[in-house]
Amino acid sequence: MVELTIDGKKVEVQEGSMVMHAAHKLGVYVPHFCYHKKLSIAANCRMCLVEVEKAPKAMPACATPATNGMVVHTSSERAVAAQKSVMEFLLINHPLDCPICDQGGECQLQDLAVGYGSSSSRYAEEKRVVFHKSLGPLVSAEEMSRCIHCTRCVRFGQEIAGVMELGMIGRGEHSEITTFVGQAVESELSGNMIDICPVGALTSKPFRYNARTWELARRRSVSPHDSVGSNLVIQVKDDQVMRVVPFENEDINECWISDRDRFSYEGLNAEDRLQAPMVKGRDGQWREVSWSDALQAVVQGLETVKQESGAAQIGALAAEYSTLEELSLLSRVMRGLGSENIDFRLRQTDVGFDAALAGTPWLGMPIAELGAHDRVLVVGSFLRKDHPLFAQRLRQAAKQGAQVSTIDVAGDDALIKLTARAVVRPDAIANTLAEVAVALAGLKSTSVSDELSGVKPSAQSQAIAQSLASGEKISILLGSVAVNSPQASLIAANAQLIAQIAGGILGFLTSGANTVGGYLAGATPKAGGKTAAAMLADPLKAYVVLHAEPTLDADDGQQALIALQSAQFVVALTSFASAASDWAHVMLPIAPFTETSGTFVNAQGTAQSFKGTVAPQGQTRPGWKVLRVLGNVLQLSGFDDESSESVRDAVLAGGIESRLTNAIEAPVGLASPGQALQRVADTPIFRSDAMVRRAQALQQSAASKAPVAKLHPDTLTDLALDVSSMIRVKSAAGQIMISAEADKTVAPGTIRVSTGFAATMALGGAFAELSVERA
Repeated sequence: MVELTIDGKKVEVQEGSMVMHAAHKLGVYVPHFCYHKKLSIAANCRMCLVEVEKAPKAMPACATPATNGMVVHTSSERAVAAQKSVMEFLLINHPLDCPICDQGGECQLQDLAVGYGSSSSRYAEEKRVVFHKSLGPLVSAEEMSRCIHCTRCVRFGQEIAGVMELGMIGRGEHSEITTFVGQAVESELSGNMIDICPVGALTSKPFRYNARTWELARRRSVSPHDSVGSNLVIQVKDDQVMRVVPFENEDINECWISDRDRFSYEGLNAEDRLQAPMVKGRDGQWREVSWSDALQAVVQGLETVKQESGAAQIGALAAEYSTLEELSLLSRVMRGLGSENIDFRLRQTDVGFDAALAGTPWLGMPIAELGAHDRVLVVGSFLRKDHPLFAQRLRQAAKQGAQVSTIDVAGDDALIKLTARAVVRPDAIANTLAEVAVALAGLKSTSVSDELSGVKPSAQSQAIAQSLASGEKISILLGSVAVNSPQASLIAANAQLIAQIAGGILGFLTSGANTVGGYLAGATPKAGGKTAAAMLADPLKAYVVLHAEPTLDADDGQQALIALQSAQFVVALTSFASAASDWAHVMLPIAPFTETSGTFVNAQGTAQSFKGTVAPQGQTRPGWKVLRVLGNVLQLSGFDDESSESVRDAVLAGGIESRLTNAIEAPVGLASPGQALQRVADTPIFRSDAMVRRAQALQQSAASKAPVAKLHPDTLTDLALDVSSMIRVKSAAGQIMISAEADKTVAPGTIRVSTGFAATMALGGAFAELSVERA
């Protein structure tokens, strides 16, 4: 530790800290632009000049190491004179855009110019002009003349997002920030560049010129799109969401959010927002009805099926971003009717997985600890698409020396320095884990069960085992591909064996905002009830669908569509008419997360409650209220809750921690590998749920472009196919015509075709066996 004095106050900081860190510890504000606590030090704005006794000139606080006995003055006459001189230089070329600038009112340069700027300028020459840049549909760089070259955006790309998409060219007054050869910015975290830009050079393209910052009301909320549970500030004008920005929470999302969290709000005002209850007549036409009539139609439909076919012919399907309260009340409705058929895991295919789970699966540790483990094995995850902020934490850990290894079904660039990697067919994940377990047991001089006695580890498996064997804090993390696999129980059992041999922990990268909450709320089948996969494979007579768009959210969208259209009665509780109009008989308009109160339980088991930020559109009602009233109309007991908080408290009574466990009660072993071409089905980051799929700017981005079939060059050669030719891809469910593309990152013997698109729905399940022929 070193001790120094700042503005007459003594402070101790770690050796190697800068004067800026010491000032922050004291709560002393030093003006700055280029410094950011999460980024490396650049020291190129010079706004943080301070007086250091015995130094011949003012020194930058962000780049001056603190030393024992140092005496610093941050607001002395000499320091302020230096700061004012820097401000004068910064404003020489800055355009007078404040009246029309989106950053006006929350601009760091504007704020500091008040304290350190002059009322007039000595600069009479023409200001420089920088031509605008096209960075894609999300980030606007239309006024780059405002840029003060702090390079925060450049450093963010390199250090946080993991890819250098922006850089500085030119020298002196010809310097400018630009992309490489006119490319767009495509990082899944790119919107954070808008937040950290201290001027109005980078702004939000969807928000551009829509409102002034002082017109916006700011309300706290929680992201519904992945299991991080990012804390948000929803900015509202005239009861409409205008912008979404991060709320800092170091334990969860730090000060970042993904582009999916930031820009998905556009989907809230989509043209197909359902704003009134609708009932389909016998002529197949939709008619708007009152809430009373709609609920009576639901009761009549469900009671008729129950009387004619029994309660076991009624099932409930929900989305993973349904709130804890909605899932709890949905499970009460189903069990009140006498049915155990309820599930929110629409992509899960292993019907035996519930039997293997000893409790509620979760991350296995606090999110903040992800970066503290020195050995990490990620199994079956499209990490950057599924969990952008988990990927970011692992990226920082790898930069600090942690060894990250992966077992993937496609070798996407994780933008993380990987120690070892095995890219395998989806049906080979379990066996690859078995190889790692055997290799690790050899290194640890322990024995393995007879089921694995004949396993011979590959070079990749041995490299992964060697990495795990050399660590102290070890985690094995199972992603969505592993959990949704037909072999999920076996994969989890083999992964648990590795964790046990290595002395580490097993964790689940849970996919949805409320996956953990879904388990806690009892929204999974018990006592002979059917899973979502079973309900759709063997169609029921009636379905209650909550928030989901099964044709795009279920593992087999084609099968889901057939099951729902053939049902005697289906009620959809949805925010979007087009999500259900093809198969529902009654559509009830329920509120998205911005228009209701509720709770999401994130991957680490933290329950985060939120309030509605805007009034519900039209006749939309909060989902928990609709389900509570439905229970009353059905004359079921246990539907007396007056608030969402009372529903939440009933679910969380007794605490969460005691119910979280990743223990797997299934035997380890080997799977029989298939011989046919196998599908690899990723869900693109901006196709993950109904709201995101309706956000216009996200759908214009490269991540949402029309799918192509990607095959390894060797596989293309074996099939005698040409690159970029149209091919016909067939499965047992159906066939599609699609363009073929060579991709060395795809495992041989597989074909990568994305899910989440209507164009690929006919192929059926994500793990289907396929055949390919020239079109």
